Amino acid sequence: MRFLKIALLLGLLITSCQSKKENKNKAEEDTAVLKLPERPNILWLVTEDMGAYIPPFGDNTVATPNLSRLAEEGVIYPNLYSTSGVCAPSRAAIATGMYPSSIGANHMRVNSYNDEIGVPKYEAVPPAEVKMISELLRKQGYYCTNNYKEDYQFKAPVTAWDESSPYAHWRNRDKDQPFFAIFNFTETHESGLFEPYGFREIETRHYQAGDRNYKWKNFGKSHAKNRMDEADTPVHLPKDTKFDIPPYLVDNEVTQRDMWKLYNNIAEMDMQVGAVLKQLEDDGLLENTIVIFYGDHGGPLPREKRLIYDSGLNTPMIIRFPNGQYARTTDNQLISFIDFAPTLLSLTGEKPKTYMQGQAFLGEHKAEERKYIHAAADRFDGFTDAIRAVRDSQFKYIRNYRPEQGYYLPVAYREKIPSMKELLRLKDEGKLNDMQLQWFRDSKPKEELFDCEADPYELTNLADNPEYQEKLKELSAEMDKWLSTVGDNPDLPEEDLIKKLWKGADTQPKTAVPNILNQSGTISISCDTKGASIGYKIIKDGKTPKSWEIYHNPIELPEASKVLVRAHRIGFVPSDTVEFN
Repeated sequence: MRFLKIALLLGLLITSCQSKKENKNKAEEDTAVLKLPERPNILWLVTEDMGAYIPPFGDNTVATPNLSRLAEEGVIYPNLYSTSGVCAPSRAAIATGMYPSSIGANHMRVNSYNDEIGVPKYEAVPPAEVKMISELLRKQGYYCTNNYKEDYQFKAPVTAWDESSPYAHWRNRDKDQPFFAIFNFTETHESGLFEPYGFREIETRHYQAGDRNYKWKNFGKSHAKNRMDEADTPVHLPKDTKFDIPPYLVDNEVTQRDMWKLYNNIAEMDMQVGAVLKQLEDDGLLENTIVIFYGDHGGPLPREKRLIYDSGLNTPMIIRFPNGQYARTTDNQLISFIDFAPTLLSLTGEKPKTYMQGQAFLGEHKAEERKYIHAAADRFDGFTDAIRAVRDSQFKYIRNYRPEQGYYLPVAYREKIPSMKELLRLKDEGKLNDMQLQWFRDSKPKEELFDCEADPYELTNLADNPEYQEKLKELSAEMDKWLSTVGDNPDLPEEDLIKKLWKGADTQPKTAVPNILNQSGTISISCDTKGASIGYKIIKDGKTPKSWEIYHNPIELPEASKVLVRAHRIGFVPSDTVEFN
């Protein structure tokens, strides 16, 4: 079977329609008893700025044959939530298993807009023992690749990946080596709504199949220079399609066009997903691989991205297990991005690290289903706020730490979206209704409570309703407990946060130069910086390996060779590279 055989896909969709209905709200069995290879391959397919706009989650606006087949052969997870409504903090949570607001990673971004806001550039600084999840898997013998976006709010140590580049691919690994491979798809990003509209060139890295000899024509150029003309852009939906518009946006030609772009981008992303899945099938690896598709947070439209309403946090996830286990089922448990790192370890048989603030939702060390998810919003580009949220299966509680400040932040990047410009224009002309004006209020209530089932757009605040006071107290107490447990202080100014991360120093701490001890050709390496990862490369016959190996035991240095060594603790400046003959 091939992912691109549409006729077969349609047959699967038709014959499975009834069974999918029957399994809509339950999985047939407990996935804790998954039958997996001893060290399964893991393939992550990550798209950007993605709400539940695809057929497996009930939105049939545009066909996504590849994701639809993935869902037919897998499990859908409708209750996945990011820890932030924007990418970099959320990716920090995924990479470390720690909440961004607990490690200095929640301000978007930590290394830009610094002159504008009057703070130095910095990085998130997790506790010394924290390693990126990819490094933990590399220590298990996994070949770990990232193609190619990183954006973790800190510089990845050289030990994090076997390869992180536009060419990174499982096909570059050693024979029969298990792999953890990430492919990031950018077509659905917020910038895909900008004008002039057009796709990034279809010279996509996903089609290059790991070929390092391929010569890029457009890689590294700006989005504007790396776009087709609109006339050459593939059309996956008729341009006169009419879309349902969320009530917080204005239903007019401008918003309708943005919606058309959104769905057209999703269809293009689906083709790229299909290209990677076809490579997996061509390599005979499908039934040895756990395939996971998800978005890096909620949707790209105004009042979605950057906000911690469900529209900014909720993103679809599909997991296909080897041999289609639990196919055509739905798992409704609450899942947070903070759970990804412990779950990856659990799926490979390793117990989650004690520092991880999430819990495994699959695998050998699967925990009880969580009752709450948590999220936080702070600075976005040059504008700072402080908002925290907690949600259970039905209700969302939001606490605003700057109630005197309005919701809307005039982020210049967002204001490139035509429907955002239209909202601002109509606001100035006094033509928005009460629901559309909520975002532009001059102040915020200190507390908000929403029934997300009855009010999915979170427009009716129940915080002052006497009927909901018990729920308000419950979720408020849960937030207090969480803030204390993870060490999140929403009132801490960013300049004081930086001093805390740097232990009072005026400059970013630097990882100490590694110590190298040679005992008759056996090399021992250490570093005086607690928690530093140590990477090394052995150069022999003038050939330098592409990847840095992770040092954990003394190494034998062959004759007539030399070793390069570098140390790096996350959030610190990397050490200088040491060469030893």
